[in-house]
Amino acid sequence: MADNKTVSKTVKKDGKKDVSKASGFRKIWKYLRECRIEIKKISWPTPVQTTKNFGVVLLVMVILGVFVFALDQGLFTLLGLIMKTSAA
Repeated sequence: MADNKTVSKTVKKDGKKDVSKASGFRKIWKYLRECRIEIKKISWPTPVQTTKNFGVVLLVMVILGVFVFALDQGLFTLLGLIMKTSAA
């Protein structure tokens, strides 16, 4: 006798299959399996690379912070000179 796989799907009165919850869970399960497969394909950085990248980011943040601070102080001083000059 041939192997007949019985799939339990409910059939509505109009003859169409009810594909509400069962197919929804299958789609979610398939999506999660595919995500796991894709995550395994990622080449993660080594701890040494991560530390070096962190240092570069930290250095750039400090340099930009100093630049913004200097620009702010310069513009504040310039505005102070303009306000005092126009008041006289």
